[in-house]
Amino acid sequence: MKIDLTKIYKKYKGLWVVLDENLKKVVSSDKNAEKAYKKASEQGYKKPTLFKVPKENLPYFGLIK
Repeated sequence: MKIDLTKIYKKYKGLWVVLDENLKKVVSSDKNAEKAYKKASEQGYKKPTLFKVPKENLPYFGLIK
């Protein structure tokens, strides 16, 4: 599955972001990971995805095996 995080990066730089189970929608965000996850849980999301949006968009180089 390929996900374009461009809009999320622009809006949520440096924050913890929680996506819904389908990885389609930001359901909460915060500077604190626990607070962001708790907000999503309180909205009824059972298995959200939590990740930190980097402050800078740096290139990544790696090998695909």
